[in-house]
Amino acid sequence: MAITLDALPYAYDALEPHISKETLEFHHDKHHAGYVNNTNNLSKDTEFEGKELEYIILNAKGGLFNNSAQTFNHSFYWRCMSPKKTAPSAKLQTMIEHSFGSMEQFKEAFITSATTLFGSGWTWLIQDGNELAIINGSNAYTPIIDHKKPLLVCDVWEHAYYIDHRNARAQYLEGFWSLINWDFVASNLS
Repeated sequence: MAITLDALPYAYDALEPHISKETLEFHHDKHHAGYVNNTNNLSKDTEFEGKELEYIILNAKGGLFNNSAQTFNHSFYWRCMSPKKTAPSAKLQTMIEHSFGSMEQFKEAFITSATTLFGSGWTWLIQDGNELAIINGSNAYTPIIDHKKPLLVCDVWEHAYYIDHRNARAQYLEGFWSLINWDFVASNLS
């Protein structure tokens, strides 16, 4: 069973003006598709051929790990955004307030973390038991390798925002924040 490229859960222009159709076409159809293709090509004729994506991520090294993790991260990232306004569930809101003090403090911490991540990578909201935490990971890092429960992710590789915002990562992050699919985030809670 080959790994497949997930379709976007919305139209290419649905996230405008924050993320353009052009960005989504490049990001999804070139970058994400490239990771999927590389995962399939690198796993061909190995013990990883036909395995589930998470199995590959947890057991592969080098290029196969990098491409399979990037495949997972991107699929997760697309679902973290929605063109429709959503709000945190009561349970998620309570957990955010418990872990960060308030939604505003959480937003500030998340955006600061993502803005200050050096180089390319991902900023994650994870669940660790009854606590929530923000973690950064460089390159193809994904929290599932540490057996942490991902709830939300923001892609801070330049290809996620350069077409629309050039090097203004903070501007991209403000736009991302207004697109968060809180229904999806809440659905990931244990």
